[in-house]
Amino acid sequence: MELHQLRYFCAVAETGSFSRAAEHSHVSQPSLSQQILKLEAELGARLFDRLGRSVRLTDAGKTFLPRARAVLHELEAARGDVSDSKDSISGHVTVGVIPTVAPYFLPPIIAAFSKRFPEAAVSIVEEITPVLLDRLRAGILDLAILAIPVRGQEFESLPLLTEPLFAALPKKHKLARRSSVSLREVRKEPFLLLRDGHCFRENAVAACDRARVSPQVVFESGQFSSLLGLVGAGMGISLVPAMAVSRAPDLKFVRIADADATRTIGALTLRGRSLSRAHQAFLSVLRQPS
Repeated sequence: MELHQLRYFCAVAETGSFSRAAEHSHVSQPSLSQQILKLEAELGARLFDRLGRSVRLTDAGKTFLPRARAVLHELEAARGDVSDSKDSISGHVTVGVIPTVAPYFLPPIIAAFSKRFPEAAVSIVEEITPVLLDRLRAGILDLAILAIPVRGQEFESLPLLTEPLFAALPKKHKLARRSSVSLREVRKEPFLLLRDGHCFRENAVAACDRARVSPQVVFESGQFSSLLGLVGAGMGISLVPAMAVSRAPDLKFVRIADADATRTIGALTLRGRSLSRAHQAFLSVLRQPS
């Protein structure tokens, strides 16, 4: 059994296609297919059902996949440890982050990490929570920064910060000068919220549920910037976390009068995965960015 066979097998499992796996692995499709056949012959079991242009893992393939990923992860960690000197840390870290955190929280973290560990490289993937969790499971991401808790015993989380929620109001709104506002007071307002799939929508809906408010949602988006632009234009109100509060001239941000109206941001890793020194260094910066 060869390591490149394990890499090809994982690539096919992740892409669901021999041709895409070959492209990602920078080999010809016939060569990749031949190596998969050799691997299946050595194991004495079919790993994939070939279904026209797509492939699907067999039961044996599903059993073998986490083992193959574990071997490759251990090899990656070992290479990182060998290449790292005592006085420097090199290597690569792939970080996933949700869109409602990426533009606010991540830039100073990346700057601090690059300054402290200039020989290490970071790649950022911005996606919604379900996609990040799938990519963590697949080993495509080393860690993810998102709202916690999340479902799944296969993850380990490191809480980073907890922040309150704010109501975003037009500047001339009758409640704009208040220091806090209850959601009951704005229950008749049109709401502008993130669409389903964004975990902050769950935070906003949970706050409304606690206040026994059923929000009248008139607009949904995948970006706070779109929501806040329409709030400033007088289209309605929105809910945002503290890190999205800004000094926009046409907006006012008023804290929600609910001690439980918060969200917690954390770093998620795959339980049992070995972390290289570069991965551990990035986690250390997340704990203490300064």
